[in-house]
Amino acid sequence: MTRKTTIAETNLSIYTDYSLQLNRWILKPIGVWPAFSTTTRLERIVSIILNVICYGSMMSMSILSLLQLLLEKETSYTKLKIGAALTHWFTSSFTYTSLLLRSKDILLCVQHMDNDWRAVRRKQDQEVMLENAKFGRYVATFCVAFMQGGILSAVFVIVQTMEEIQVGNETRIVHMMITPVYKKLVNVDESPMNEIILSVQIFSIFIANSSTVGTFSLAAVLAAHACGQLGVLMLRINESMNASRDQKETINFVSNTEEVMNKMYFLELFRCMLDICLLGYLTLADLAEDNIQSAVTLFACVLSICFNVFIMCYIGETLTEQCKKVGEVVYMTNWYYLPDKLILDLILIIVRSNVVIDITAGKIVHLSIYTFGQVIKTSFAYLNVLRQMM
Repeated sequence: MTRKTTIAETNLSIYTDYSLQLNRWILKPIGVWPAFSTTTRLERIVSIILNVICYGSMMSMSILSLLQLLLEKETSYTKLKIGAALTHWFTSSFTYTSLLLRSKDILLCVQHMDNDWRAVRRKQDQEVMLENAKFGRYVATFCVAFMQGGILSAVFVIVQTMEEIQVGNETRIVHMMITPVYKKLVNVDESPMNEIILSVQIFSIFIANSSTVGTFSLAAVLAAHACGQLGVLMLRINESMNASRDQKETINFVSNTEEVMNKMYFLELFRCMLDICLLGYLTLADLAEDNIQSAVTLFACVLSICFNVFIMCYIGETLTEQCKKVGEVVYMTNWYYLPDKLILDLILIIVRSNVVIDITAGKIVHLSIYTFGQVIKTSFAYLNVLRQMM
């Protein structure tokens, strides 16, 4: 007889906090972490103020760069540089908006996770869920490190670069803008306006990165939790065969996760393809001009974007494969020793498991490793077209 180890109910909610801690650290400072019943009125007001500041910074920088692109004559290189920044800001603004609009759905997913952890009574189940929670946390950490580290390191290099400009008979040395802005609206050729606009650009890029990283990391944690629940489900199938209700609740959680994230996945997939194409071209252009420092920083951005696309697709692949395994585990049990009624229940589980649950981008593209390959292939195909046009 297998000895079953039980655990107390107390302090089980700390595991929910452990799983979501990094997500809270990313999303709360930009005002998109969902409000709970325990959230104070002051915290809600602060979140609204943060929303206004974040929107204001991203949109103001987008407008200044867009005016420069439309109203001033620029080289093809500069136009592509502005276009890459605009793509990043606009898409991140939509992602930020989606996080706000879906805050109630995200809250339901978080509450579902908390209920799942509180329902754990056996040490074996806790170990399975904790292992997947650690995986989700590690993935979220790598997302932050690659995205914020790659792009902010490139920003740091640009900020350290000074340029000489001629204003009448006077030569001034000012900081180079990360992205060119419309100087007839804001004069960035003199201090302190130069430092102010540069600071706002850095802040807006940080906000855009945070909304993107927050989406990826939240998706990773939710998917890891779903994998943990499926692991517990398979463990219980092997032990008791009484898993129909658990399967239904787990499948519902996976479906809710897909419903919450699919539009944001689509936006990010579209943005990543454009960024890989544009930044790849800018990297090649810098190499042609022997501008190694700029080429290396841009290439670091390309690598961080590719990594995030891989994580997004890997999450979808893992979750789909884990759902399929439920039916396989049921089939490999000694079901032929069970009463006819239980056998019918198991057949229902197998049939439901064969209906593949896809994590999609906008309910159009199934996220898988194959999709990652297609995204990279398409991005470089567009890069070749761009090289032929320029």
